[in-house]
Amino acid sequence: MKVLAVCGFGCGSSMILKMSIDKAVSQLGLSLETDIADVTTVKGMPCDAIFTSAELADTLSSGSSVPVYTVKKYLDINEVTSVVKQFFKDKKLL
Repeated sequence: MKVLAVCGFGCGSSMILKMSIDKAVSQLGLSLETDIADVTTVKGMPCDAIFTSAELADTLSSGSSVPVYTVKKYLDINEVTSVVKQFFKDKKLL
């Protein structure tokens, strides 16, 4: 499975979110491919879900066929882990 960490430009906060997702997945003992994208290129990238900020969630949800998960604090590993767990529960893998 693959998820995308998405921010406005695809290089700053999305990288921080990607690293937090990777850490959460590792701590949970699960496997997940994570990549980064910006709001424009995300539409052409195949994935199983999108992780992003609340500010971008509505924009990304409107043109997406995959679920969009919001994270408020990218460096808060507890919050990121909670959102990652929800993704796996939604996929019926946890």
